[in-house]
Amino acid sequence: MRLGLLALPIALLMGPIGGWACAGGESETKAEGVDAESAASSDDVASALSVASFGELVNPNEAASAELVALEGLTAEAVAVLEGGRPFASMAEVHLVLSAAIGDEAARAAHERLWLPIGLNDATREEILLIPGVGARMAHEFEEYRPYSDMEQFRREIGKYVDGEEVARLERYVTLH
Repeated sequence: MRLGLLALPIALLMGPIGGWACAGGESETKAEGVDAESAASSDDVASALSVASFGELVNPNEAASAELVALEGLTAEAVAVLEGGRPFASMAEVHLVLSAAIGDEAARAAHERLWLPIGLNDATREEILLIPGVGARMAHEFEEYRPYSDMEQFRREIGKYVDGEEVARLERYVTLH
């Protein structure tokens, strides 16, 4: 029963986010007779699950100094360089500046929490490969299904290669805007 399967994710969302009413994606809500417009969209639910499961990513263009300093591995010099380089047009720019300040390996480790979302339809291969845990094969899969019309298409296509939890983790790094 679908409702039973949704109970655990809904319970997880209610604690950290509070006040959200989750009904699943549009196709599920229509199948169960719920008005799709009054239910939370599947994009909203998946984003909330990603945040609840993996934590927030810090946007280097928007983060306050205190947020940047609190990130493990960022030195005072790295924070100053990031703040001085704003606004960044791409994640490749962020990586270039950050790796110059703390080294490539440390910069890649910082991407677990410090990230400027990349556009699914226009990100370079270099940017896709900056996503923690993404290698050449997965980068190819990201590119193969372009253009993406919505995040549900991303989930469906990438979900052919990795489980739902990994899709939710990867989704945190991308945008369609």
